[in-house]
Amino acid sequence: MSKGFASNNRMTLLAMGVIACFMGVGVRLVFLHVVDRDELLRYLDRARRQIVVEHARRGTILDSRGNLLATSRSEITIAVDPWALAEYLESDSNKVRRARKCGEELAKHAQLAALFGLPAVQVEQAFQPAMRFIKPEADRRDGKVDGLTNDRWVKLREAVDEPTFRRIEALNIRGLTHERIYRRAYPGGALAAHLIGYLNKEGTAVNGAEHHFDLYLKGQDGWIESEKDGARRELAQFRTREIAVQDGNDVVLTIDSVVQHIIEDELKTIAVKYQPHFATIIASDPRTGAILGLANYPSFDLNNYNKAPLDAQRNYAVTDRIEPGSTFKIVAVGAALNEGLVTPASLFDCGSPAIDYKGRTLKLPKEDEPFSTLSVADIVAHSSNRGAAQLAMLLGDQRFYDYARKYGFGQTTAFPLGGEVRGLLEPPKKWDGLTITRLPMGHAIDATPLQIHMAMSVVASGGVLLRPQIIKEIRDTNGTVIRTFAPEKRTQVLRPSTAALLAQLLTGVVREGTAKGFDIPGFEVAGKTGTTQKLIDGKYVSNHHVASFVGFFPASRPEVVLSVIVDDAKVTGSIAWGRVVAAPAFHHIAEQLIQYLDIKPVLPATRNFLALQGGAR
Repeated sequence: MSKGFASNNRMTLLAMGVIACFMGVGVRLVFLHVVDRDELLRYLDRARRQIVVEHARRGTILDSRGNLLATSRSEITIAVDPWALAEYLESDSNKVRRARKCGEELAKHAQLAALFGLPAVQVEQAFQPAMRFIKPEADRRDGKVDGLTNDRWVKLREAVDEPTFRRIEALNIRGLTHERIYRRAYPGGALAAHLIGYLNKEGTAVNGAEHHFDLYLKGQDGWIESEKDGARRELAQFRTREIAVQDGNDVVLTIDSVVQHIIEDELKTIAVKYQPHFATIIASDPRTGAILGLANYPSFDLNNYNKAPLDAQRNYAVTDRIEPGSTFKIVAVGAALNEGLVTPASLFDCGSPAIDYKGRTLKLPKEDEPFSTLSVADIVAHSSNRGAAQLAMLLGDQRFYDYARKYGFGQTTAFPLGGEVRGLLEPPKKWDGLTITRLPMGHAIDATPLQIHMAMSVVASGGVLLRPQIIKEIRDTNGTVIRTFAPEKRTQVLRPSTAALLAQLLTGVVREGTAKGFDIPGFEVAGKTGTTQKLIDGKYVSNHHVASFVGFFPASRPEVVLSVIVDDAKVTGSIAWGRVVAAPAFHHIAEQLIQYLDIKPVLPATRNFLALQGGAR
């Protein structure tokens, strides 16, 4: 070898090259472990860390008798990671043992095919490893730059029920994975739609009990924080935190599905016969304020809420205001009796078209039929507009207004499901000269159907204004009651004796008054008809009416308060009177409720009762 081959210059260059390489490695190490350390660790942490969420099951909504109104149905998607089985078999170098394991898995696949009712060949194909195309920016997932990666999720079956899934789990099949979701279902379809509400596609609670009791129903999702390997399998030894799932509680409403079904069937009949703008029927327990049933027309199917127009989703019982009409007369009559200003036998001239009041002559409202002198009992039975006006005048503006407020008018009922608008009742300082004569007959005032219903409930409950109650109790996942809801008294409107007297006066409406013929012998139906012209463009019109009948039974032992309110019923050749449109529906529902709720008959009210309270008619 020549001396020049090992010259000092060549050795120096070689040494410098080696040193440069080591320095480059050193610099790179400094960048990896010092300069870019935090950023690289965050990237690595994102790549390896995983949080697996286990969704909580939303609680059910039940009626007062435990019938299912809303539930969450578990839907499980079964999928296959075919590479997991291949990797499991390849990891065993013993050919005999590997063949045995393969045979065991094939036998499980056959059982899986039988559970699904699928051909064994189709199931077996799902377990064959395959590749799928991916986007270039996501390539190198398997260490190769070829636009392909291992297909580790092959869907096998959707919507698998829980019993089948448990049997599949027991097979312990290698490579089988699953994903569980819960879908909200409403077994009753449109039943109590405006009370229950629904979950939209995003899982957001909309309206009704679903929305307002969401805190109880939704539960708490569980999750696991751990690490995964290159094949996206959990490394359980690196699990750092595990939060158990907490399923939602069950909400029990006060409504009874049978009562709800009865009133919704009646609404369908009203809709077909009268094609109203809307109609509302409400049934409640006067002793507690518990809503037994509340329904509106139009309505919608909760399972197909996305196909329902917005008008059908409105809870008209609390969102729309109407003039209560003659049902409001219970305010003037009850107040005058409660203040001791009159007795049932007190007489009033209801034939005169005008009356002197505070130094002025006021024109009294027209009557639907001519009257002369009427007792207070007759004013109630025959729904005298002039009689009601004179009772209010005895009270005076402010006292009459105060009683109307006590009955709940001019305010909300504090309905637990929200969405309620406030009633309209102007104070006396805003009244014109005729308000004292028109307000007692239910004009110049607006109220929702529920506010009108709760006002009549005052008479049935012994003079107490209660908050309408829709939720009965909360139960945990084991069925244990964790919270109950007691009746809420808002104010004492009438003395119990006054309320009992007014209840008996209201029985005259169906015995011989404006709803004659709709009594139920032995069950003391007490109620009040209402027919009011609608106010359109600032004027009362003669061809559009709100018809109503609001009452309760039995009068001496009230068990059910029932309201039927029909807005703008189409009646050919006649006025949509409350006795024509609403009273028959009230009567038909009452007969069914008496039988279903097993309400016992009572002795009919007698004239002697009225005589004891101030003289016979």
